[in-house]
Amino acid sequence: MNIITRLTKIKSILLFMLCCFCCPLLAAAQDSEQNILFNNGWKFMKGEPAGAERPFYDDHSWRRVTLPHDWSIEGPFDEKWASSTGYLPAGIGWYRKTFTLKKAAAGEKTFIYFDGVYKNSEVWINGHYLGRRPNGYVAFQYELSKYLNKTGSNTLAVKVDHSKFADSRWYPGSGIYRNVYLIVKNPIYIPTWGLAFSTPQVSATKVSAKLKVNVSNTMQQPAVIVVKVGLTDRNGKVAASATQSMKVAASATGAAELNFTVPEPKLWSVDDPTLYQLKVSLLLNGKAVDQQVQKVGLREIRYTADEGFFLNGKNIKMKGVCVHHDAGALGAAVPAEIWAWRLRKLKEAGVNAIRMSHYPHQDYLYKLCDQMGFLVMDEAFDEWEHGKNKWVAGWNKGTPTRDGYNEYFKEWAERDLRDVVLRNRNHPSIVMWSIGNEIDYPNDPYSHEVLNTGRNPQIYGRGYSAKSPPASEMGPIARRLVKVVKDNDTTRPVTAALAGVVMSNLTDYPGLLDLVGYNYQEYRYAEDHKQYPKRIIYGSENGKGRREWLAVDSNKYIFGQFLWTGFDFVGEAHGWPVRSSGAGLLDMAGFPKNDFYLRQALWTEKPMAYLMASKSDQDDEIRFIWNSAPTWNWQEGDKLKVLGITNTEEAELFLNGKSLGRKKAGNKEPALFWNVAYQQGELIMKGYAKGTEVVSYRLATTGEAKTIDALINREKFAADDPGMAIIEISLKDKDGNLVYSADNPIELSVEGPAKLLGLESGDLASHESYQSDIRKAYHGKLLAYIQTNRGSGTVKVTISSQGLESKTVTYLPR
Repeated sequence: MNIITRLTKIKSILLFMLCCFCCPLLAAAQDSEQNILFNNGWKFMKGEPAGAERPFYDDHSWRRVTLPHDWSIEGPFDEKWASSTGYLPAGIGWYRKTFTLKKAAAGEKTFIYFDGVYKNSEVWINGHYLGRRPNGYVAFQYELSKYLNKTGSNTLAVKVDHSKFADSRWYPGSGIYRNVYLIVKNPIYIPTWGLAFSTPQVSATKVSAKLKVNVSNTMQQPAVIVVKVGLTDRNGKVAASATQSMKVAASATGAAELNFTVPEPKLWSVDDPTLYQLKVSLLLNGKAVDQQVQKVGLREIRYTADEGFFLNGKNIKMKGVCVHHDAGALGAAVPAEIWAWRLRKLKEAGVNAIRMSHYPHQDYLYKLCDQMGFLVMDEAFDEWEHGKNKWVAGWNKGTPTRDGYNEYFKEWAERDLRDVVLRNRNHPSIVMWSIGNEIDYPNDPYSHEVLNTGRNPQIYGRGYSAKSPPASEMGPIARRLVKVVKDNDTTRPVTAALAGVVMSNLTDYPGLLDLVGYNYQEYRYAEDHKQYPKRIIYGSENGKGRREWLAVDSNKYIFGQFLWTGFDFVGEAHGWPVRSSGAGLLDMAGFPKNDFYLRQALWTEKPMAYLMASKSDQDDEIRFIWNSAPTWNWQEGDKLKVLGITNTEEAELFLNGKSLGRKKAGNKEPALFWNVAYQQGELIMKGYAKGTEVVSYRLATTGEAKTIDALINREKFAADDPGMAIIEISLKDKDGNLVYSADNPIELSVEGPAKLLGLESGDLASHESYQSDIRKAYHGKLLAYIQTNRGSGTVKVTISSQGLESKTVTYLPR
């Protein structure tokens, strides 16, 4: 044995002995993962203060804020800003937080994790620069360990540069508008996003599960790690377990792959979204040094070109909507409880699928989709290397900008996409990854000679544009993006939403996708299914009419559609004074709009009925819906057309007790018209099943608003969270009927351990300040968001309006 070999052997023995000596100390430092919500205690200033990254910078005059925080929604609305982003200001903002570490955290690995910062964020700790992230929707983290003061104070500083205010086709928000976490680890740990869970084989009697666990060893000696996995059901019973030993070299990473079987499984589905708790522990000398706990689902997904989508072997249609991340008054900083309430509203309409358009959304929104049973299309990008039109004066008006993510795409796209997949790959709700939305929009930016001929849904520009980038560029980019997804997750298909299929069909782009989404091109379904028999097609973005749904429902090979949109949203405005989009089934306050009920009739089996009226003679139900109102306040003798919507077999309309005729109905033909001469009084539609009345809907002539009614909804996201109170406020006449025309200013005051987060009316053209505790009702309604704080005592909410009797709502924090 030569001297080098001997020295190497001695070194290995010494390292092993050192590892054995250090292990008990290491295990004692931490026995579980610590993800600390880091949203409190921040200060904010809008502007560019010199030296704000320095730890001893004087920030005493800065405003105190609690994250998530969106400064743009604070306004004011002004026509000088961009219609695309809701006529709201952007700019540059700074955040700072000073904190001390707990004694238990001293000497450990410490990271700061941001779920999303819009945009161009730069981060410092104690004056040391950590890095930048241009993408405003992607989660990221930095290690703080070597720059931390273990016994003194530490200062985080974050600069957010959203100075290009017309950089998006919708309202993006500004600031640290999602959760922030401090992550504390031992030197041996599971990295963030270090678990990959999948279910390769699924049946009603057993599930074969697979788990890959990444392990990081930052010590200067190797370590023998035992990876222990436990899967428990919702009753706390152990459903499966597995253990594997692995050796990780010094200052290196390793991975363990564990396989286990779950007998008699409860499968995750949209109707029964059963979740299991996955607990992964790292043990060193029998002591736990790290632990991660996640909720996972056991389910199988499958797609075919001829029969569509299968979940756990069952063929189902995706009844989906697209969503943006804002909620009117709250901008992009929307608490989880509010999204839970919103998702429940979508369930009432029969929605079973969500498209995260057109970027990754808040972390808790995916968890809610897991818990509530929604199928998710997770989307990464709205543009690639070339920018799209961002309208300033109004949609398709004036001269647009091309600012946006395209500026950073070449440098950042592959890393951003990888992180999207790693962050979300364990969510059972996600059933496809989208690499782009309307990248192929004709002449915005790509073009092709085929645009001079044939059918294509062009809005901006006509025909081939030789000055635009050629459509052939899309194929090579798509190929790289698909590879990124497949390198990090092979359990779900890759898709994209195509707007110019006539053009893309002449490129490599569609052929690189597992699923091909068609935006507003139902007329192509049959011909493309015939021309491309192996292509799996669905409606990735669609209008809300009955015809669009029948194009899905009547074709077995089209597996679903995603309506534009679930909720109205700030931005994408058609022009001042309107500052928001009215594309939703529900308005910005979450109140159902007329076409919500048409979709409910098409998508649900529970008996429902709804009425609206108009002077319009339009027979097309969608155009009629847009131009009508659910009110019975007209001029005597007005010639009206009444639309009744129901999914019952038959419906009959009554005016002041007199029948105006019974008609055949059903969820294939849910829209029924009657011509009616207006009379003051009561209009009722009754729905019948097998000759028996099962549902009815009533409109009544109303007087002036006299009273305030309030319905309180309590929402919780976490067990130890005091939650939110969401109060639906209605203005009613003396007989208790909603006064649809009422727009009285309503004032709220809150006493006790709670605060008013915001008031939302749903009015697309309202320029009232979202920072005020007074707001006008719209269509007789208003929504209040009350953030409940920890503390004892009753919360008292007083709702008042001049000339009306005030209303008081009380509740106890949970």
